[in-house]
Amino acid sequence: MSTTLLQNRSTNPDHKALDPLRVMFIITTLDVGGAETLLVNLVRRFDRRRVTPEICCLKAPGQLGVVMAEEVPLFDHLLAGKYDFRVFGRLKRLLRRRRIDAIVTVGAGDKMFWGRLAARVAGVPVIASALHSTGWPDVVGRLNHWLTPLTDAFIAVAPAHGQYLIEHERFPAERVHVIPNGVDTERFQPRPPNLSLRRQFGLPDEAPVAGILAALRPEKNHELFLDVAARVRREIPTAHFLVIGDGPRRPFLEQLTAQLGLTDAVHFLGTRPDVPELLSITDVVLLTSHVEANPVSILEALAVGKPVVATRVGSVAQSVLDQEVGYLVEPGDAATMAGHVVELFRQPKLAAALGAAGRQHVVANWSLDRMVEGYEDLLCGLYRRKTPRNPR
Repeated sequence: MSTTLLQNRSTNPDHKALDPLRVMFIITTLDVGGAETLLVNLVRRFDRRRVTPEICCLKAPGQLGVVMAEEVPLFDHLLAGKYDFRVFGRLKRLLRRRRIDAIVTVGAGDKMFWGRLAARVAGVPVIASALHSTGWPDVVGRLNHWLTPLTDAFIAVAPAHGQYLIEHERFPAERVHVIPNGVDTERFQPRPPNLSLRRQFGLPDEAPVAGILAALRPEKNHELFLDVAARVRREIPTAHFLVIGDGPRRPFLEQLTAQLGLTDAVHFLGTRPDVPELLSITDVVLLTSHVEANPVSILEALAVGKPVVATRVGSVAQSVLDQEVGYLVEPGDAATMAGHVVELFRQPKLAAALGAAGRQHVVANWSLDRMVEGYEDLLCGLYRRKTPRNPR
């Protein structure tokens, strides 16, 4: 840092104009999941000349939080339990001590409520909430709706999600901003199949493979994935299936797999750091969720050139263009989903064409750089508007 800049800060009453915006992201924990992965990618890619990011995990830091604590200031264990009202004071003091210019709560629930309330009392100029779902388990309850007047921006992850926030959640249209989810298209790009991984999982050389990338939670509806797997195996007995992700429902799902006679065909891989390599050995990727907004998993699959068969929920239709980059089915329709998987297994040229189109679609519309720029522009713009004496 130059001596001149230091002198300017000491003599200029508006010295904050020379600094990047201090932004605190408030989340429950950074376990491995879609919204959590997006936050990590966002924080890592920020232009530090514009934004200096920090993270607050109200509970434990989680697997990703342990990693991020080595890269940015990270604070955790501010909330001891559901009715721990002392979290308000802890958050307020933290925001003041760190001289935060803007907060972004990630998801609904406690972090959305306590984060915004503490920020208002602490005098944080910009208060925003990023939402990643269209219902349970990320429900915006009555208490969080009461704090709507305190909120400068509600961030949606796709155009259809923005309409949902306006029409269903009744947030003011002028405060709803759409910043599409983004994927790192350099890390997630087409690559040859990782043959060593196929051998590691015991996949025969010619066996077609379908995968799902999702935390093992109820709303992801892995039961539908297993139902589809059983139907596909009746048509193509050599097919195999990868379940990438972990969660509390794993024992139940493993038991269901055994009941369906799929133990030798379905592979539970848990949480993995090598997702691009795992996607390279799949032929098609499925999304079976009951509810979604704009899941990052299918953006990653499309970015590596894999066709996607997904349930028509949330904003999925805006990323999975039906019959252009994959197929959409109605939620719970195992027969139609299985039919599309069989079709793609039997027609590799069709699968390749859909996957190539999917890659082009993601690069053009769902890149990580576009998401990062959207956050930077929104937060810095709000700060300039609300603090005109300290323009950045």
